Amino acid sequence: MNGLGFVWREAVAGLRRNVTMSVAMMLTTAISLGMLGAGLLAVRTIDRTQDLYYSQLAVQVALDEPTSAGDPDCTSPTCAGLRQELQADPLVAGVTYESRDAAFQRFLRIYAGQSILQLVRPQSLPATLRVTLKDPTRGDALVGEYSDRPGVRNVVDQRRLVEDLFTFLGSVRNGAFGLASVQALAALLLISNTIQVSAFTRRTEVGIMRLVGATRWYTQVPFLIEAVITGVVGAVLATGGLVLGKLFFIDRLLSGRLISNAIPAVGMSDVLLFVAPLLIVIGAVIAAATGYVTLRLYVRS
Repeated sequence: MNGLGFVWREAVAGLRRNVTMSVAMMLTTAISLGMLGAGLLAVRTIDRTQDLYYSQLAVQVALDEPTSAGDPDCTSPTCAGLRQELQADPLVAGVTYESRDAAFQRFLRIYAGQSILQLVRPQSLPATLRVTLKDPTRGDALVGEYSDRPGVRNVVDQRRLVEDLFTFLGSVRNGAFGLASVQALAALLLISNTIQVSAFTRRTEVGIMRLVGATRWYTQVPFLIEAVITGVVGAVLATGGLVLGKLFFIDRLLSGRLISNAIPAVGMSDVLLFVAPLLIVIGAVIAAATGYVTLRLYVRS
């Protein structure tokens, strides 16, 4: 018990002796872990967005003008035959018909209050067979097979319409991880340098302890505790930054009508229950590993 108390007191004393570098190390670690946490949130958001869109995406078989105008119930041989053929396709999970009038009413609900409503008339929208797939990634097969059928104006795989969104979110994620890597390297170097300085300032007392029989681990554990404390404090600061970022930036960014319908919201549980524990573990492990390697390489005697 006395030994543990001594080790803890030495670790706290080391942080006090090098308070400026310790604070700098905590802040640098917080920034790097904050960027890593932002990347993790981006990955989680991308996964949820993909699941949301894949559950709702369909292949839209737009009918030509004569069929859209003259067959509001899809009872003509052209429309009914196409619908039956789609329903029998092994790739298809279900087919629903949306008439021109129904498509226009849905358009009015989506863009209510916007100026674009003045430019669109019911005749601008085709009747559509909305096809849901058993595998949302197989839409290309239906596009190639049904585009040239009689009564079909075009076939649109909706998955293609959201690829730009996924590409943008992926670039945000990669950018966050790239910045986090640079910041993590800076944190590692700063942790290593701080441990070296701390060991140098206590070289005399460590030497005396070794002369009276103290083991290498007994003299080095305080330095590792210093590193772990700074890593954990940095993770806590990073978590606080992510909470503030969610409240004052992410929530406002995703509160717009268009974006809120396109991207799932980031919950506080995502920050506190998913990202925060990972950051604390990563911060402690990286700091401890860096401290151990530094002591093995630079503090041999």
